[in-house]
Amino acid sequence: MSDIRQIAQRLVELCREGKYEQAHEELYAADAVSIEGNGLQPDGVTRGLDAIREKGRQWADNIVEVHGGSVGEPIVAPGWFSVVMGIDATYKDMGRVAMQEICVYGVRDGKIVHEQFFYEMGKS
Repeated sequence: MSDIRQIAQRLVELCREGKYEQAHEELYAADAVSIEGNGLQPDGVTRGLDAIREKGRQWADNIVEVHGGSVGEPIVAPGWFSVVMGIDATYKDMGRVAMQEICVYGVRDGKIVHEQFFYEMGKS
């Protein structure tokens, strides 16, 4: 589990520094899957590292201004870890939104292979 703990700590460190692309490069497997909420929305499931990178770029390009944010300490279990993250930002398409989410990550062979985000928009 120490391997997972190291990956979790590194992800938290990079997210706190706003280095999301570096986190993808260092920590994610090429076949990683990203799921927004329950994954039932038409664009709720993103497959592959290149697509996850592009999703991240689109999210970042939509931000006008970040007013605040937080990244909690990871909770680690065999094969998985979770982190509570929050952001208060103004977006081009939604205006100002404050949200917190629970981020769950699956790890296999020293790489993140699964991420899933659970949140309610506009809730803090």
